Amino acid sequence: MAQRVKRLCVVYHSAYGHTARVAQAIVDGANEVADVDASLVSVEHMDHYKWELLDQADLLVFGSPTYMGSVTGQFKLFMDATSSRWMARAWSGKLAAGFANSGGLSGDKLSVLQQINLFAMQHGMLWSGLPLMSQGHAPSDLNRLASFLGLMTQSDNLPVAQTPPDGDMATARWFGQHLAQLMHRFY
Repeated sequence: MAQRVKRLCVVYHSAYGHTARVAQAIVDGANEVADVDASLVSVEHMDHYKWELLDQADLLVFGSPTYMGSVTGQFKLFMDATSSRWMARAWSGKLAAGFANSGGLSGDKLSVLQQINLFAMQHGMLWSGLPLMSQGHAPSDLNRLASFLGLMTQSDNLPVAQTPPDGDMATARWFGQHLAQLMHRFY
């Protein structure tokens, strides 16, 4: 009997493209795993099709840049727009994960991950962190920011093609693979 294809959606906001680049790396990593269909959903201009993708997904990965120690206003509007799904418990039991990007090494990304985690918990979702030990603190190292609640990446004030650094992008790809494999264990 053939396995059912598992669906993963990376739901994100990106003002300048850096967070979108991280979101794409997560999708790329997830799509490397057999029987997984991963896709991107920008929270801007949500329509019926995008909401259907989220409702049908087995795992939702939420991501936002860090603005003033919080998710962006656009991401918060998305969160608020899920209230009918919250009330209906539509996402209860789905797997969830999160990521945050900022210009600073800390940049209060932990606050964003906590906010996204609480949002997922409000929906009754099952949270997966980033179970990858830090490989060091150089820009080429995996999980160089030593985050475990979710993925943290850092973007310098450079063009999107140059930042986040290689280690952060490799960690994002690893995270996507991990989440895709996790879906196979749960579903």
